[in-house]
Amino acid sequence: MITHDIFSIQDEQDFKEAALATFAYQFENNVVYRSYCDLLYKHPGDIQVVEDIPFLPIQFFKSHRVISTQASSFTNFTSSGTTGTSSTHFVTDINLYEKSYLSAFRHFYDSVSDYAVLALLPSYLEREGSSLIYMVDDLIAKSNHPKSGFYLHDLDSLANTLNELEKQGQQTLLVGVSFALLDLIEEKSFNLSHTTIMETGGMKGRRKELTRAELHEQLKQGFGVKSIHSEYGMTELLSQAYSKGNGIFKCPPWMRVVARETDDPLSIKQDNTTGGLNVVDLANYHSCSFIATQDLCKIHTKNTFEVLGRFDNADVRGCNLMVL
Repeated sequence: MITHDIFSIQDEQDFKEAALATFAYQFENNVVYRSYCDLLYKHPGDIQVVEDIPFLPIQFFKSHRVISTQASSFTNFTSSGTTGTSSTHFVTDINLYEKSYLSAFRHFYDSVSDYAVLALLPSYLEREGSSLIYMVDDLIAKSNHPKSGFYLHDLDSLANTLNELEKQGQQTLLVGVSFALLDLIEEKSFNLSHTTIMETGGMKGRRKELTRAELHEQLKQGFGVKSIHSEYGMTELLSQAYSKGNGIFKCPPWMRVVARETDDPLSIKQDNTTGGLNVVDLANYHSCSFIATQDLCKIHTKNTFEVLGRFDNADVRGCNLMVL
């Protein structure tokens, strides 16, 4: 199954075939990943199920150029670096990223042209290289609504727009970083029935960290909505999972999740358990599709999960296997 076919995946057999083919391709073409697999004595001929594919510790995106291509032109997405050295994702096919997020949005929310898309993402907008800003900017453009746009610090204008769209019965999406959404409801009050509030997580050092349940309760009260949606994504991934409430994320058909021991990317657990979050993102075709993140999770099924927190100060075992 070639790259564009990942968006036609219908069932687990389709996903398995695509994942095994992607692993074989990246094993042959990604120097960093190949070296990691060699040190683990894990080769395509040894792999029969997706869970046996080696997951690359996400820290390698901070120290190495993780690419599966000979291309010399990249769109570089970088992390904020709030926990130390920033990660860089070298994206050789920006069209693949665009197709991934547009297909995922359509999968969970229908066409973006049905929405007015408002964004409150100050910490992301104030730096360069954010993959989230790239995605939201494109969603704003494709919404084709005159009120769609970014609201950096103009909370008055944002509040007026939300209330105006509410009166019109316009289906609206407000995407915001957690601390900025809390800032907004501290200054303004709302009673919204046509607006989806989607938090992207993170206090970015601006506020005291809250549990997701605490955050969502405050946001529900402040915006007058019944549920808070969430987006799970990161610099190192080209796909996003979405939650429509209660912090339960669902993956699009070309993305899967499994849990592991927190310090070991090779120790896969079963469903309905907690551990470190490993992600298979087949849209990462030209980098690495098999990532051991530093998020703690509870896995419900292969495509539904909760994020319980992070363990930023503990390296995933395996990072010290290579010095390239």
